Amino acid sequence: MAVAGISTGSRSLSHKIVSVAAGEAHTLVLSADGSVYAWGKGRLGRLGTGSENDEPFPVRVGSDSNLRFVEVAAGAYHSLALADDGSVWSWGYNIYGQLGIDGENAGKPRLVERFLELRSSSLTEDEHGRRKPLKVSFIKAGGMMSLAIDDLGGLWIWGNCPQQGGSNEESFSLVKSSVPIPVWNFHGHTVVKVACGNEHIVALVSAGESYKADDLVCYSWGNNNHGQLGLGDRESRSRPEIIQNFNEDSSWVVYQVACGAFHTVLLGLDKRLGDTLGSICWTFGLGDNGQLGHGSSRSANLPEPVQGLPEETFLVSVDCGLFHTSVVSSSGDVWSWGMEKGLGLCPDSTDMGDAVGPRLITNVNGSTFPDPVQVACGAAHTVLVGEGGFQVWSWGRGRNGVLGTGRTIDAFVPTSVLWPPFAGGQPVIENERRRIEKSPVIENERRTEKSPEMDRTLATVLEEREVLRSKLSIMGRYASLLHGSIFGKPFEEKDIPESLLHSSGTFDVAKEWENMLESSDVGRLHRLEMFYRNMVEGVKDKRMKKRVEEIVKECIAGSRTGRQ
Repeated sequence: MAVAGISTGSRSLSHKIVSVAAGEAHTLVLSADGSVYAWGKGRLGRLGTGSENDEPFPVRVGSDSNLRFVEVAAGAYHSLALADDGSVWSWGYNIYGQLGIDGENAGKPRLVERFLELRSSSLTEDEHGRRKPLKVSFIKAGGMMSLAIDDLGGLWIWGNCPQQGGSNEESFSLVKSSVPIPVWNFHGHTVVKVACGNEHIVALVSAGESYKADDLVCYSWGNNNHGQLGLGDRESRSRPEIIQNFNEDSSWVVYQVACGAFHTVLLGLDKRLGDTLGSICWTFGLGDNGQLGHGSSRSANLPEPVQGLPEETFLVSVDCGLFHTSVVSSSGDVWSWGMEKGLGLCPDSTDMGDAVGPRLITNVNGSTFPDPVQVACGAAHTVLVGEGGFQVWSWGRGRNGVLGTGRTIDAFVPTSVLWPPFAGGQPVIENERRRIEKSPVIENERRTEKSPEMDRTLATVLEEREVLRSKLSIMGRYASLLHGSIFGKPFEEKDIPESLLHSSGTFDVAKEWENMLESSDVGRLHRLEMFYRNMVEGVKDKRMKKRVEEIVKECIAGSRTGRQ
């Protein structure tokens, strides 16, 4: 089976993706040979290419070292990579010191040297009695914050960090730090996984000194203005506190954690069910756009299961965007929920309505995504790695090349990313472009392409189409507001006059208004009369005020002339 223009027999480590991370408008992928690639918005140096140019296709992150990377992470505007020697590298925005270095933003990966100066909270010695240097085994980023777990299970944070404030042990504040800070609360325990939102952190920590398969306890701390800590209230915490639903005595084993800007998602299994692999997905925090998947837009201060996911389905990966959430099962099913049908698109891009429960995302042919590896969510886009790591799909916001498809328009269905970017040392982007453009959707758009001039014309047409779509969305919202003001109920498609739907370009407004009045009941006519009366009175009042202003101005001008 061919994958991304490369035959099965030619698959290599450089073609296989083992990890993916998404920032506000950029994506990072790690290939099995230790190389890091990026695409999307280049501003602030977040792509690590040495420039701030946008990249619509995957490009290799620039590095002067020959290190092999084993993990990637993305904050809003910065990126991290972990090398196989335990060193941490960072690039992008550095306003809060989230790169772990002093100074300005970094356009290429830079070594976080502060880790070389540190030692773990549980120091060990080698066979010669020398103190072992600290090595990092896991990295994570979110918002303006960076996190790392060392090889002894110690947790470190830097950037815009939630910390104890001042002399009051209970007060909460955010502290700017370019130096990794140890979280001493977990001394004597092992931190296994961690995630962070804009200003909150959630960690899975061993109940005892060492990690066992089913003894993880879930802690949270930081800003809690939307209940994103899952502690039953909205009081912020300066120190880690156990989420009681997942304490040492809980029957649930949490194995995945993800954070959106102001919400949290946990994946867990029931210890009592033994080998039955049926995941439960809990969410809590801000729910205004349905990102909690609870069937409404309400927020939640305590963990609640997501409604609508199939039972006995094992979820292998979860991630959160700003206002949307995505999960993928071992069988390749993907569900999303939240803003704009779970796509995470901002309302100025489209007006599809939020998905308050899981919405199944299918491949272009309506099928599942085979051999899923990981899902990652940016602010308004989603990336899925499947085919065991040899295929990448993306959907959502397309501006600045965020989707990695070579195009800059939004995608409402999964679209193939141009991967791999190299084969046998030769770029295959042009081959990939041709392969993708042969799909039915793209072929219709490019059927008349004959020259570079036609290509530019097509790009202009596509841009104009997106502008028209945006204007149509605005007009739709305006019509809905106006309709609600006049008739006292939301605008629905059935409210559109039949003659307008079937018109060839002309529409008699006066006749339609007369027909509408004829078919209205007494209550509706009364409401129309009141609306008209109030509108007329408002116009008369405004007209009178403007006339008074004109008279006053005339009098003032006349008095000045008289004095002269």
